[in-house]
Amino acid sequence: MGGGDKGRLELSGRSLFAHVIDRLAPQVSGLALNANGDPDRFADLNLPVISDPIEGFAGPLAGVLAGLDHGAVQGADWIVTAAADTPFLPRDLVSRLQAASEAKGGAIALAATVPSGGELTLHPTFGLWPVALREDLRAALQAGTRKVVVWTERHNAGDAVFPSAALDPFFNINRPEELLRASEAAV
Repeated sequence: MGGGDKGRLELSGRSLFAHVIDRLAPQVSGLALNANGDPDRFADLNLPVISDPIEGFAGPLAGVLAGLDHGAVQGADWIVTAAADTPFLPRDLVSRLQAASEAKGGAIALAATVPSGGELTLHPTFGLWPVALREDLRAALQAGTRKVVVWTERHNAGDAVFPSAALDPFFNINRPEELLRASEAAV
């Protein structure tokens, strides 16, 4: 996409960040942005910017750990994660993740879809995570675990299955043609 922060890309005259914030903010008590590098580049968002607590690029689980650490400081029992390049994320993401967690006895819950005629597709960057698991996650990362599903399977993660419409609610923008497709869908 030409480098830079993908969340800054414009869709219908607004940044992807703005679309995600508008959909997620009503579902949670507070938001924070996980990003590495100079946090001042996000000052206009008026959000706490938290960096990965694990050195090097440890992948999405390092971002989850950053959120869990931030949540612990805030006194939260749970955090929710979402990707900044998914402008159509469900407006009921959190309630459905909570229901999936409760169905599994309070475990982690990850978003999933089932395309028509297809198999279950996990969207592991969209999840509900108990803050109580942060030290377990820290140890897993320090031991080299990088795949989200490898770690979540150890904790009996539940799946919150969302309906797939013409456009997957977890559709993310990685290439120019996907931004064009999102622009067409946003009309």
